[in-house]
Amino acid sequence: MSTTNFKHDLFNQFARVGKALASGNRLELLEFIAQGERSVDELSKVAGLTMANTSQHLQQLRQAGLVATRKQGLKVYYRLSGDDVIRLLDALRVVAERHVADVERLVNTYLTVKDSLEPIPRAELLSRVRDGLVTVLDVRPAEEYAAGHVPGAVNIPISELEQRLEELGKGQEIVAYCRGPHCVLAFDAVARLREKGLKARRLEDGYPEWLAEGLPVEHQEETKKDA
Repeated sequence: MSTTNFKHDLFNQFARVGKALASGNRLELLEFIAQGERSVDELSKVAGLTMANTSQHLQQLRQAGLVATRKQGLKVYYRLSGDDVIRLLDALRVVAERHVADVERLVNTYLTVKDSLEPIPRAELLSRVRDGLVTVLDVRPAEEYAAGHVPGAVNIPISELEQRLEELGKGQEIVAYCRGPHCVLAFDAVARLREKGLKARRLEDGYPEWLAEGLPVEHQEETKKDA
């Protein structure tokens, strides 16, 4: 095989990954899977897709090596094939933010208007958590929180936030996070908390990026044992 043919074949294999990422639905499914292992029917519900459509997208992600599966009874569960998939999605986001004008327009229109303050970096949040200086708020659904969360985080889904404000630390700054840097749930949480006169900021990204960085995490089972 000539060097030219080798390079051509190699790039074609790289393109398989690019093709798998070339769908907004598949990117969103990857974000959901990055929160924790999910079955096809769970992913179908959270993504708002039919079971058949969800299965087709998942098969393409699997063929590109981006997700792995396990079978339990009649159900098939999907998980990311590695933390490097999270870093790939993060790189895609950064490139799009820097070079695609429509991304900046969408972020400014839907997110920045709710919170224009600089988010808190991961390392700074971890340090402040260890010193007991902040209350960390996880606004994802309960099943995502149970699969893994930032140590000490309080789980209050955004729909329950205003009814459960008393569960948040009084007088402490609150740092909210959800599925990723563009997750509207964290922006909404910060906006609502500030309306109530509370000091609130966002984490710079979300749980998947925290996990991929190798930072400590907790699971609901562990939290219950400690209690």
